[in-house]
Amino acid sequence: MFLPRKTILKTVVFSFLILLLSCKSDDDSITTDDTPPAAFTGEIEWAKTFGGSLEDDANSIIETPDGGYAILGFTLSNDGDISDKTSTDADFWVFKTDPNGELQWSKTYGGSADDRATRIINTNDGGFAVIGYTRSNDGDVSQNNGFYDFWLLKLDSSGNMQWEKSYGFSGIDQGQAVIQTSDGGYFLSGYMDFDGRAAQQQSINKSGNRHGVGEFWGIKTNASGLEQWNAYFGGLNNDRAYDVVQTSDGGFILVGNSESEDFDITNPRGSYDFWAVRVDASGNLVWQKNYGGSGIEIAYSITKTQDGNYLILGDTRSSDQQVSNPKGNADAWLIKINENGDLLWQKSYGGSEFDTGRNIIEKPDGNLIVFGTSRSNDQDVNANYGQSDFWIVITDTNGNITFEKNYGGSALDFGNSSLLTSTGNIVLAGSTESNDFDVPNNQGSKDVLIIKLK
Repeated sequence: MFLPRKTILKTVVFSFLILLLSCKSDDDSITTDDTPPAAFTGEIEWAKTFGGSLEDDANSIIETPDGGYAILGFTLSNDGDISDKTSTDADFWVFKTDPNGELQWSKTYGGSADDRATRIINTNDGGFAVIGYTRSNDGDVSQNNGFYDFWLLKLDSSGNMQWEKSYGFSGIDQGQAVIQTSDGGYFLSGYMDFDGRAAQQQSINKSGNRHGVGEFWGIKTNASGLEQWNAYFGGLNNDRAYDVVQTSDGGFILVGNSESEDFDITNPRGSYDFWAVRVDASGNLVWQKNYGGSGIEIAYSITKTQDGNYLILGDTRSSDQQVSNPKGNADAWLIKINENGDLLWQKSYGGSEFDTGRNIIEKPDGNLIVFGTSRSNDQDVNANYGQSDFWIVITDTNGNITFEKNYGGSALDFGNSSLLTSTGNIVLAGSTESNDFDVPNNQGSKDVLIIKLK
């Protein structure tokens, strides 16, 4: 049977249009910009270890402008991935990877004594600022005021040191955190231990002759690291600051723990408490608050939330007062406070063993990332690979768990720092003594472990 020519032509044209529309639809599905990202599964995209034959540790990780990562810690090694060091004392260690975790460069900084780095940040000029503490008075360290000092380094984007500054007195002064301030300078936080008379001689902004075995210490500098003012707070016992955030009015909130019951501490709750200290832009005390129970609480991380409040993360060993839902020997403890330091809510996470929180991140959707270390294998913790593991918990905006998982090997693995990347991935950093399960290899007694999740 033969079809008329017009019928054949219409059939061909119709088929061609169907094919064209089909191809266009397929092309649109590939190139559209509003395709939702893949759901987070917590599966490992890659895991890498870095280090040498001795102890190597990572305390801080950041994403760099090229999508790679800069990792900060300290190293005792002088082999393996550490190529610019001959001694086996502890030095600051910064290394840079590409987005796939491939090592691009590695640099160490320090002198002949003990130098340990704690925090790295991106700076406005594309470089880095690094804080920690040093006992050295030689090598890269131009000055030491006695025992340990805060040590601040400014690096360019390739890790070359542009300048360094030491801050301290005759005792133990340890820098724990640095932020770049809204005026382009820096604020350093940590703790100090020195004679109160030395404080008066240096005109430190604190009233009275107060002296303890540890004090919160904040130092404000300009963009070149020159000190503009400093202030310390605490009582007669051990008070240590581990993190800081700048407030909307230009002041700062320092967080850590307090063992004291006098001077600046007005409402102690137990052995050690979370202690938050808010100062104005000149370092004057605005308020201070204790949080916890009758046991031990230590705060390690603070972040400002999108609703203008603050989250503080650490661990607790209490089962009373403000700690309402204890899980075991020690739990990760997360609290939310407002601008005045009033407690809004608190949550405990963990199992029957020792669990701690070290880093808190708020996601753009308001959900929270809690990262730390777990030794448990029950209650909130569904698995354990060995002695201790990296441990991540994701919660909703009110701190209720929506996801948790641990990572590591059969030996000691400690999670210290995490980040949410520009592409929505989570990257974890810490140290490992393992050589199995999620740990691909071990290069020495303790290595840096970096895990990227998808």
